[in-house]
Amino acid sequence: MAQRDVERFERVVLPHLDDAYTLARYLLRDEHDAQDAVQDAVLRALRYFESYREGDARAWLLAIVRNCCHTWHRKQRGERATVPFTDDESTIGVRDARETDAGAIAASERARLGRAIASLPTEFREVIVLREIEDLSYKEISDVVGVPIGTVMSRLARARKRMAAALGLGAEEVS
Repeated sequence: MAQRDVERFERVVLPHLDDAYTLARYLLRDEHDAQDAVQDAVLRALRYFESYREGDARAWLLAIVRNCCHTWHRKQRGERATVPFTDDESTIGVRDARETDAGAIAASERARLGRAIASLPTEFREVIVLREIEDLSYKEISDVVGVPIGTVMSRLARARKRMAAALGLGAEEVS
């Protein structure tokens, strides 16, 4: 690969690594597996970068990450148990009691949301993460997941309904 192509790859694709890791972390539920899957995805993206056509590099990379995660999950199934998703950002410095209480409540809510997301089936978990965390449009999600926009919308509605049930929210609280 020419140096010019490597520089273009770094400029176009590498800014989306955090998004790629976030998706992989939610899909695989293990930070080390997510790192490995993203590394594999970036190597694949680099290897096949000549097939990338000017467009949404983020959606293109996330589609590769999604496929790598599914491949990784199939390979690892049965080989070892998965580690439950935890939020590493929940460690908060203590300054005063009010800050401690607020931090504890926020950490508890993040953990509760994390458990609700982790409880979703994969096809629902990936669309909810892509929409609500990665802020992709329905069209971008459709491109990443490889299903029609109507299916994306249906999966999102079902995912939100299941999350609301898991969080103990009534229908009037969800809308």
